[in-house]
Amino acid sequence: IYLVGGSVRDRLLGRPSKDLDLTTPARPDDIKRLLRQAKPDSVYEVGARFGTIGAVFGDLNVEVTTYRAEWHPEESSRYPEVEFGDSLQDDLARRDFTINAIAQDIGTGKITDPHGGTADLAKRTIRAVGSPTDRFAEDPLRMLRGVRLATQLRFEIDPKTAAAIKDGASRLQFISAERIRDELIHVLVSDQPGAGIARMFELGLICFIIPELVDLASTEQDDRHQHKDVLTHTLRVLAGVPANPPVRLAALLHDIGKPATMTAKGGRVHFHRHEMVGARLARKILDRLNFDRATVRTVTDLVALHMRSNLYESDWTDGAVRRYIREVGELRPWLLALSRADITSYHPKRVANGLKRVAELAARCELLAGGGGGGGG
Repeated sequence: IYLVGGSVRDRLLGRPSKDLDLTTPARPDDIKRLLRQAKPDSVYEVGARFGTIGAVFGDLNVEVTTYRAEWHPEESSRYPEVEFGDSLQDDLARRDFTINAIAQDIGTGKITDPHGGTADLAKRTIRAVGSPTDRFAEDPLRMLRGVRLATQLRFEIDPKTAAAIKDGASRLQFISAERIRDELIHVLVSDQPGAGIARMFELGLICFIIPELVDLASTEQDDRHQHKDVLTHTLRVLAGVPANPPVRLAALLHDIGKPATMTAKGGRVHFHRHEMVGARLARKILDRLNFDRATVRTVTDLVALHMRSNLYESDWTDGAVRRYIREVGELRPWLLALSRADITSYHPKRVANGLKRVAELAARCELLAGGGGGGGG
């Protein structure tokens, strides 16, 4: 039995991990029997069809997978077919990227690295195992996973691997919404979500994930904003909010309604009620990606309300502030964080004044609400 994939990669990088991934020639029924002999807290099937059995030992999650090969039998197949194998070398050859195709014998510590994964770790490079075209044909989600890994690890994508992603991007449309959603969330809660979304644009993947974002790049704002186009502004806002899935999603989608509402008058650009149009679009996008009801509701409410805090002026009465508190409810901490991040301008004085208004509103809310910050944190 061998440590494999992310478990080895993270150990070699000195990154902490509470999960262990292992691989073995044993079949799922034998894995379950052998795991139970180790007296775990629980044993569960991650996907017996895919050869993976999980076990929990205190805070440690262990997943053991039978050697396997996988492929999509038809281009439009949403889930891969799996065939069990008996060779570690064959198992590593079917893995996605070289940095995930390293195995370590758990008894001796010996590293098996037939595809140069350790060298790519040193070079901070994401490179497909063997032919990138073949790897992405086996499972098109690997293209998005490559972006996710590059984002999380701050690695670059090998040019040949990047070219294959560009060429095969359209195949992402055949992958299930749930699998795409999960990879997207990993990117959004990373340390550099804007870079991850920018890579999805560069490689042509965004058209098959959230195509509604494409028009943001060509929607220009006026000279009051620091960024000429809405996309650049959006990526800045995304990096400025807490790494929480709903608030990061709201930051990504907060201006999604601007392209449809853009008008120009007297040399000024206007986006009348873009927050309401954006909330409707956000709901459509999140439903399409099969997000749960609570997340859809939270994100669409944040998008709909994101302009509310920026309307605050010092002459608001206590009654007006209380109405704001009631209107935004438990979303207040996230909404205020989104409002702070949304203040971007070429003019430092405008930014300072905007941040001052949001801080004053937050302080008045705390005072009038008796110090209760609500939920959402």
